[in-house]
Amino acid sequence: MILITGGLGQIGTELLNELNKRYGKENVIVTDIKSAPDIENEYHVLDVRDGRQLRQIIDDREVSEIYHMAALLSATGEKNPALCWDINMNGTIQVLDFAVENNTKVYLPSSIAVWGKKVERNMTPQDSVLYPTTMYGVTKAAGEILGDYYHTKYNLDVRGIRYPGIISSESLPGGGTTDYAVDIFYKAVRDGHYKCFLKEDTVLPMMYMPDCIKATLDLMAAPKEKLINRTNFNVTAFSFSPAELAEAIKKHLPEFSIEYETDYRQSIADSWPRTVDDSEARKQWGWEPAYSLDEMVGDMIKRLSERNEQGNL
Repeated sequence: MILITGGLGQIGTELLNELNKRYGKENVIVTDIKSAPDIENEYHVLDVRDGRQLRQIIDDREVSEIYHMAALLSATGEKNPALCWDINMNGTIQVLDFAVENNTKVYLPSSIAVWGKKVERNMTPQDSVLYPTTMYGVTKAAGEILGDYYHTKYNLDVRGIRYPGIISSESLPGGGTTDYAVDIFYKAVRDGHYKCFLKEDTVLPMMYMPDCIKATLDLMAAPKEKLINRTNFNVTAFSFSPAELAEAIKKHLPEFSIEYETDYRQSIADSWPRTVDDSEARKQWGWEPAYSLDEMVGDMIKRLSERNEQGNL
């Protein structure tokens, strides 16, 4: 059985869809903090800090793989850093401990938030100083280190990607600093205008959701013996600024307009890389994105326009 924690989140939702296609709904268990009456999979309302319930699910259902997607994201986490630490770290430790007991393979995602202003911001290397400036970043950096520790000490098969900003047509923004790159499409299609909370020239690494899911599952399928790194793979598809994204959108929606009014998320973005070097992921497990910036923009606008015409946006 496969278990997804945080299965109602931006990535978890689409990861669930793909796992269902590959393995069948009867073989994928989903958990999240809120109820989900429409989920057809076996579903449990779960606070990942609840070790008793988490252990019961893993033991009773003989879970062989865990995708631990439950976390508070960067912008949300800055509103309550103590809660961010509690959920992100204590939830992760619970998952890793139970995985050791059951010899369970674990996917433990990381983020570009692990870096800070002291890192090289252009082509940030795989092995670089981690100096996060948000509590979310602190928890992700600690998660990478914990994953390596559990691999070294207990031979646990734990793997993870440093996600860049993820753009999706199927799920709404989840409280991350890069989520402007999702919200802008909804506003462009529905309203024709967007007010951006980042400066127009703020370049950040990004990825389209189909590539995000592809990268996640490709890494989990890679032969264990080929992996040198474990929980900290740099992965990216393209980098752009809000102004560059707006211009790409205007190719499809010429009347679209954008304005800029920065807030606290600008300082977070300024501490993150502009581009990253993902050559190790390409070398160790064959990573290669399928979507370019223009292909992603075209597909996003097509999908959201169809939903808007149906009154579902």
